[in-house]
This record gives sequence, C-alpha cells and structure tokens, in this order.
Amino acid sequence: MLHIGALRTALFNYLIAKQSKGTFVLRIEDTDREREVPGAVEDFLTAMEWAGIDPDEGVILKDGVPSQIGNHGPYIQSQRFDLYKEHAQKLLDGGFAYYAFDTKEELDRMREEEQAAGNPAPKYDASVRMRMKNSLTMNETEWKNKLEKGEPYVIRMKIPEGNVIRFDDAIRGSVEFRGMEVDDQILIKSDGFPTYHLANVVDDHLMEIDMVIRGEEWLSSTPKHLLLYEYFGWTAPQFAHVPLLLNKGGGKLSKRQGDVSVRDYIEKGYLPEAVVNFIALLGWNPGSTQEIFSLEELVDTFSLERIQKGGAVFDQERLDWFQGQWMRKFSPEVFAEKIRPYVSDVYPAAANDADFVTRAALIQDRMTFFPEAPQMMSYFYEEPAVTMDLLAEKKQKLTKEMIPEMINLLIETLEPVDDFSDENLKTILFAVCDEKELGKGQLLWPLRAALTGLPFSPGAFEVAAALGKETTMKRLYNAK
Repeated sequence: MLHIGALRTALFNYLIAKQSKGTFVLRIEDTDREREVPGAVEDFLTAMEWAGIDPDEGVILKDGVPSQIGNHGPYIQSQRFDLYKEHAQKLLDGGFAYYAFDTKEELDRMREEEQAAGNPAPKYDASVRMRMKNSLTMNETEWKNKLEKGEPYVIRMKIPEGNVIRFDDAIRGSVEFRGMEVDDQILIKSDGFPTYHLANVVDDHLMEIDMVIRGEEWLSSTPKHLLLYEYFGWTAPQFAHVPLLLNKGGGKLSKRQGDVSVRDYIEKGYLPEAVVNFIALLGWNPGSTQEIFSLEELVDTFSLERIQKGGAVFDQERLDWFQGQWMRKFSPEVFAEKIRPYVSDVYPAAANDADFVTRAALIQDRMTFFPEAPQMMSYFYEEPAVTMDLLAEKKQKLTKEMIPEMINLLIETLEPVDDFSDENLKTILFAVCDEKELGKGQLLWPLRAALTGLPFSPGAFEVAAALGKETTMKRLYNAK
C-alpha cells in the first residue's frame, strides 16, 4: 500500500510539474510479481486523490475506476512486455548485454568464494563474469543451443571496466561512481519479466520524462540507468534523489516503529491538508519562518535547491500539531457540519440543535480529530457525572473541604445575573476572586467541572454562556 514516504516523493514530483507547467505522470510498475499486493493500485490512486495530488497523465481514477489517460500508454508495465524484450534484444545485439545461465547454486558458490577471498560485498561483475556460465564465456553454438533447449537464463547488462560514471543530481550535486562499484545488473529475469532498471529507463524515454524525483535508495542504481541511456543513445532525464524518512531513533521509517501507509493516516482521521503540509517540510526548508502551507502555496514556494541531503525525522507529535492547525482553519459553520454526524450518532438531539454551531465553536481550538467531538460536547446533551475528585483539583489548590464553599459562592454570585454572556461572566467572577482574595482557578475550576463533568474542556465563562443560566444554575445546585 502507498507508503507515507512515497506520498512525499509523489508530492515533490507534483509540485515541480506544476511549477514548470509540465505533466505529472503516474505509471504502475508491477514487474515484480512476487511483491504484488491485490488492491494496491486502487489504494495508491485513492490515497493520492485524497491528498489532492492528482496525476495529469497515466493511471488515473475516473469515476472511481483506474483508467489510463494519455498518449504514451499503456501506463502499466505488465502490459508493455514486448517493448522491454525488443529493447533488451537491442542491447544484446550491440554487445551491451549478455545471456547468463548460472544456477542459484552456482551463484551462491561464487559469492562464498568471493567472500573467502576477502571481498565483503561479492557481485556479478567484470571480476567474476569470465568464470561464470554466460554467452561471453561460451561459444555461440553452445549458448544458442541452451536457448533452443529452453534452459533458464537471465539477461545481464555489461558494465565496462575501469570507467567512472559521473552525474549531477538536482539535490546532491556532483555524484561519482566507479565501474567496479556497479554490478552486471539483471535486465530480464528468468521468468521473462523485466527488472525495474530496464523497464524504468525504457518507459522514461518513451514517455518523454525529463525529470525523475525519487528516494535516495535509488541513488546507487543511477549509474546503471545512465549507462543504459548511453547504450541506447538516448538523453537521460535530470535526477533528484530525496532523503529517506527516519524514525526518531535515526533508523529508516518502517512498520516496526508505527504506521507507515497513507491508509493508516486516512483511517485515523488526519486531514489531507495537514498530512501534505507536514510531509512537504520533511527534508525541505522554505527559507522562511512560515510553517502552514496550502497545496497552492507549496506550488509557489517549493524548490529542489532547499531539500536537505540528510534524512528527515518523521515526528508524530509534529504531525498532530499540523492537524490541529488545519482543524482551526475551518469556518465555524464548516467545522460544525463536519463534526455534527459524529455527535448526533451518539446524541441524536445534536442533529437538530439550533445552537450547534455556537457550541461546536467552543471545542474547535481543542480538537485534533473529528471523532473526539462527542465526548467533548457530551455536557450539552446529557447531565454530567460530577465527582468530588474532579471538583477538588490539587493544581488549583482546591481541597475537598473547600468545594462546598466555592459552589455556594458561585450560586450566590450568579443567581442574580441576567446577562449570561461570557464577557460579563468573566468580569463578575474575576471581581469576586479579587474581593475574596482567591486564585482565579479556585473559583473557575469548580464552575467548569460542575458544568461539564470533564477534566478538560473550554473555559468556564464560555461553557456557562453556551449552556445558559437555567442549566448552569441547575448543575451548580446538583454539585452541592
């Protein structure tokens, strides 16, 4: 399913495409059949649609169904096999690739021998290929006979010895690999399926891709891709490799540390605006103190030059902060309508509550997820359960012995009041605190606790005003 890091990479591609008036292409790379997950394509598309990162071309959701749109299709790699075979043959004919017939046991033995000889990272390259079973070590009759017999084989690209592969990465600057660090990569597997390396290069060229932004785990594969472009006589696109997402311990973000799929965050109730804002700033610095960005603002502000080279730490608390910030951006009316279904599901009276917008506004600054609303608004629709342990709050220097006195003082003060607006209540109760030499919390905490029955709630004045005088006085008498 779509990884949160992959969504960030898609976002960066989307932003650059929009900035440059280009085309954002979504291709389905499904040549690794062993790792194919049923429903993954639909998950990718619905998650990207949820985030507002809509492709211009390729595989796109149309009326809820994956469809292929554009002039360079098909955009699903498993439907392009003839193209890959054709291009693999061109490499074979040009001497840039060869057939290899080595069995798994022979490959394992080669690696064991290389390790025994002091090579800590053995690979199939120029140093070993001439002692392996391939079309470079066999005569033509021998290897063609094997093909005719249907013996299993792979097609490997031939990496030249001694050369140095240099390229400019849009994020990392000048990058250099020596040929001896690159293996003779398999291009066509024994099952006939192409590897990512061949399919990706062929598709990027034929689909006229001129920029590829991808995760840094592909950096070491880029020399192979550049060589393939050279072998085919094509111009390579610009590459940009973004840093990995890390957990707080500095390791690669994985399921062992928590949620990693976009679906997890959708199901938990995160807002798409919050997630997009958060992941955009993972590894990218806008160069200002601004933290809250809409997708449109990101298109205007984003730049590859300000992406850092090091890994970016995925901080769940930081994501929750963005969630809260975007929750507060709703108008009171929109916010109320978003939470009303949750509240009315628990308290049916909320469905037709004429004061719902006003009441909902009290919790907007305090809420992180919509499903929290029923509990936070419970005191509007049922009598709260108020206990002495709740009323007596150590932090407010309130003992159980003091509570009857505070409740009686609140009743005496509020009974004659007609104007139950929050500002008037604030003026009156603050004056009483000054007159009685009380800490404000010593009077306001019992009021809030008696009205809501909750350890956390909006301010005492706002709650009393929203409940009205009749309900407020009733609950104070009940708390005596």
